[in-house]
Parts: sequence; C-alpha cells; structure tokens
Amino acid sequence: MNVTVQKLYDVCDATWPAAASHQLGAWTLREGQGGGKRVSAATANRAFELKDLAQAEAEMSKMGQSALFMIREGDDALDNLLAEQGYAVVDPVVMYSIPVKEMTQIPIPPVTTFCVWEPLAIMAEIWGKGGIGPARLNVMERAEQKTAIFSRWNEKPAGAAFAAISDGVCMVHAVEILAHQRRQGVGVWMMRQAALWAQKQGADELAVLCTTANTAANGLYKSLGFRVRGHYHYRQKLEG
Repeated sequence: MNVTVQKLYDVCDATWPAAASHQLGAWTLREGQGGGKRVSAATANRAFELKDLAQAEAEMSKMGQSALFMIREGDDALDNLLAEQGYAVVDPVVMYSIPVKEMTQIPIPPVTTFCVWEPLAIMAEIWGKGGIGPARLNVMERAEQKTAIFSRWNEKPAGAAFAAISDGVCMVHAVEILAHQRRQGVGVWMMRQAALWAQKQGADELAVLCTTANTAANGLYKSLGFRVRGHYHYRQKLEG
C-alpha cells in the first residue's frame, strides 16, 4: 500500500471524526464539541488572504471554539501568516505507519489484550486518568469500523486504546496505560492486538499519531518498526 501523508490526514479525519465539518471559503471548519484539537482545528483547502483568516476566526468563535488551525505538510504560507498574526505552535505531531503483516507474526500472551466494543467501564476509567473524558469517548462513538482494546498485565487492568479503519488503514488513537503498568511491554501487546484486529477486517496498514514531546511513545513505535510518514502541528492564538 502506498501510504502518503495526505492519506493519513484523511484517515485521521475518518477514524477520529469531528461532530460536524463544513466548508467556508478557503477553510474546512470542524465542530469538536470538546473532543480535542484534532476534531476542532480548521484546515486550509485552497489559497487564502488575510481577510479569509478573519472569516475563519469569526466562524470558530460562533461555534464556541477558540481560533485553532492544523498546519499540515505544504501549509507553509498558512504557517507563516499565523505566526505573523500572533499564533503560537502547539503540539507538533509525528505520523507513523507500518504494514499490518509486520505486526502479526508474534503471538500475544494469553489473557493480555482483548478487543471489545462497547468499551468497558474500567476502560473509561483508565482513559479518564489520562485526560480522555466523555467528549473524546463521543468521538470514538462517531467512527464507523472500530474497536476498543483492553489490556491486562500482572493480572490487573493495564491499558486501553481505540482503533478504527478507513481506506485500508487502521489508525490507533487514545493509547493510555496506567502509570504503574508502564515500561513492561503493555504498549507493545496493545499495538499487536490492534494489528491482529485490523488484519481480520482486511486492513493492510497500521498507523498511529504521537506528539513529539512524548518520548516514551515515540521510542515504542520506532522500536516496533513503525516508519515516519509525515508531520503536522497546530497554531493557536496567544491570549492577550
């Protein structure tokens, strides 16, 4: 599969969907309803002028959202304009993927990971401890072809994640491991479980997003053989 950065942008939109999105001039605007930056950020879909920026800011304000833009590869003009207008860089993200077949060759230890939908109450509790609350659980509900992944380690609950498929790519989101269960391989088995589920659904590629600041997670994905496919970051207006 030819996994381009644009394909992963599209898969991200489909597997972690906004409550609503619409076109306004040069922009795609997203209504996040508290579900985080990915479902709230505007993106540019054609050439724009300074007056177009004001239009997007006004519309986001009407939606009850602060002005927030996702800067994808090739968005240099938008990045520069927003910097001039006092927007700061927020949460640079690395986009990774790997062929599913490279993640399904090692058997998972028994009673370690499970695919479930609807998520269990303990999974919502684990997500909540990582700041993944009801609004983000609503985002998961909106995805179409999906599962949740529950992990146990040392005979205790260990972690939770969410995975969904679009256009042959399974993207994993909301990976959260309890603090006392980290650095014991839980993340490895959760990603392998996501790959096994993806394979059964006919997906060919497994993808994940990771902020550059999350050094532990970046190290995990690289150790598993994930390749860097692209990047993005946000620009958010500085208050005052």
